[in-house]
Amino acid sequence: MRLVGPGGEQVGIVPLAKAMELAQEYDLDLVEVAANARPPVCKLMDYGKFKYESAMKAREARKNQAHTVIKEMKLRPKIDPHDYDTKKGHVERFLKQGDKVKITIMFRGREQSRPELGYRLLQRLATDVQDLGFIESNPKQDGRNMIMVLGPHKKKTEAMAEAREAQAARKDARRVAVESGDDHPDETETADAPEAAPAEAAPVTEAPVASDAEPKAEEQV
Repeated sequence: MRLVGPGGEQVGIVPLAKAMELAQEYDLDLVEVAANARPPVCKLMDYGKFKYESAMKAREARKNQAHTVIKEMKLRPKIDPHDYDTKKGHVERFLKQGDKVKITIMFRGREQSRPELGYRLLQRLATDVQDLGFIESNPKQDGRNMIMVLGPHKKKTEAMAEAREAQAARKDARRVAVESGDDHPDETETADAPEAAPAEAAPVTEAPVASDAEPKAEEQV
C-alpha cells in the first residue's frame, strides 16, 4: 500500500505489517483513504479527531447555508395610509433579512377596470424601499391580481452574518451592564430616605344604641 504520514508526508509503498507497526509507534489509526487506487492509499491519523472535525465543519456549513425564501405581501388599490405604512414596514423587514418579497395587488369589482391604480401603488412602494431592494420582476396582471417581486440588495448570507453580529453585540452589552451594576437601581437614596411617619388612627365614633329604658309609643286603640 501507499502510506501517507500523519503530517501529510509521503512515506512510500510499504507492506501492511510495516504500516501497522508505524501506526502503533505513532499511537494513531491506519485509515484507508483511496481504496480504488493501485496500490491502495492509507493514512496515519487520529480517526476520532478526524470524525469530530468533519462533523463540526458540516455543522458550520449548514449554519451558513442560505435558503431562498419568498415572502408575500397583499395590498388593496385604495389602501389606507396607515395600513400602507404598516405593510411597507413588513416589506422593509423582509428585505433586511435578505428575503425576496412578492407584492400582490388585489382588485375587486369595478377596481378591475382601473389597473393603473395598482401599478402606481407598486411603483410607489418600490421607490420607498429602493435603499433595501430592487424590482426583480416588473408588475404584471394575473387575473384579478397584479404582481411584482422585489429582491434584496443584501445576500441572505450577509444578512444572517449581520444578524449574528448584532445579537452578539447585544449579549456583550448586557454582560458589561451586569458586571458594572448599571442594571440595578440606586439603592442609596432609598436607604437614606426617611421613613414615612405612621398615619394616626382615626377616632372611632360608635353609633348610638337605642336603650330599652326609653318609653315606648302608646298603641292607639
